Amino acid sequence: MASELIFYTNPMSRGRIVRWMLEEVGHPYRTEIVEYGPQMKSPPYSDINPMGKVPALRHGDAVVTETAAICAYLADAFPGAGLAPAPQSPARAAWYRWLFFGAGPLEAAITNKACGFEASEEKSRMLGYGSFASVMDTLEKAVSASDYLAGDTFSAADVYVGSQVAWGLRYGTMETRPAFERYWGRLKDRPAAIRAARIDDDLLVKTRPA
Repeated sequence: MASELIFYTNPMSRGRIVRWMLEEVGHPYRTEIVEYGPQMKSPPYSDINPMGKVPALRHGDAVVTETAAICAYLADAFPGAGLAPAPQSPARAAWYRWLFFGAGPLEAAITNKACGFEASEEKSRMLGYGSFASVMDTLEKAVSASDYLAGDTFSAADVYVGSQVAWGLRYGTMETRPAFERYWGRLKDRPAAIRAARIDDDLLVKTRPA
């Protein structure tokens, strides 16, 4: 597809994950900064995402929201970047598994813990992730099994889950385990990750109220 990529984001959002993904893809894109408050909740942006949240992506007539979905879409839309394993392969199965694990159990467990919510053992069966401890144990096994989540090759799953690990370690919202530190250590020096962080850090300075 040759259509223009338009990236709607705010440097203080999960859009930083998509920025990294876009830098890995390497296709030109245009950034639209959406301010928190009335702009994010009102047209024209609410026509892009009625939830009034960022990030979002427009690619020609296609609109994608939800960070993990955007990462998956970009990997498929730009296969030359090599960010998605071959369809119907074991690596592709792992790719789907850990993208959805990151968007579901991992995100929910970290958010609930940060908000001070902890279900009783009996009610934990009602939660999609069970318990925070089980999520951390599962993630530890995943990042210890191989260098990357979908095998020996870096992929969009590592952009998404790796970003969550980085934030969790930095802000203390997830447990500091050697396996997590080693995993992030394999990702943090990627040129695209460094470029993306620099772009958003610069935007953060420019958009911060005086």
